[in-house]
Order: sequence, then C-alpha cells, then structure tokens
Amino acid sequence: MMARTDRNASPNTSLAQELARLEEIVRKLEAEDVELDAALELFEEGVTRLRSARERLVAAELKVQEVLEEASGDLRLTDLDA
Repeated sequence: MMARTDRNASPNTSLAQELARLEEIVRKLEAEDVELDAALELFEEGVTRLRSARERLVAAELKVQEVLEEASGDLRLTDLDA
C-alpha cells in the first residue's frame, strides 16, 4: 500500500517540517486504535521521511566541511555528534 502523495516528503518541505511530521507519525503509530492498513501507510511514510531527513543532514554536514575547507585552506574535521 502506498503512502498518500499529499503527505510524502517533497523538496519544498523544510527539515523542521519533516521532523514535525515524523513526530506526528510516531504518535499516531503509538496510539492503540490505529488500524493495520493505516499503520502500514504511516510506517511507509515515516521511513520515506526519515531517509529524506538523513540525506539532508548528510548533505548539510558535507557542505559545512566544504565551507570550512574554503575558509582556511585546511580541512578541520570536527565530530558534529559530540
């Protein structure tokens, strides 16, 4: 079953909007009254949005590294998770 196209991730959706929708999906999936078909649709949409958000974060990290390299001529890698 395909996720509804009006709820799928789009290039115009901000990362904050993606994360907000992911939180909404999690809340709905945690509800006890979700029907199986609806839960599967929400799960599929959540996976799609999670992949999109992860790709955006990786791209942003690469861009930050690129800017740091251009700014000083030397690449300084910093663990952004720390």
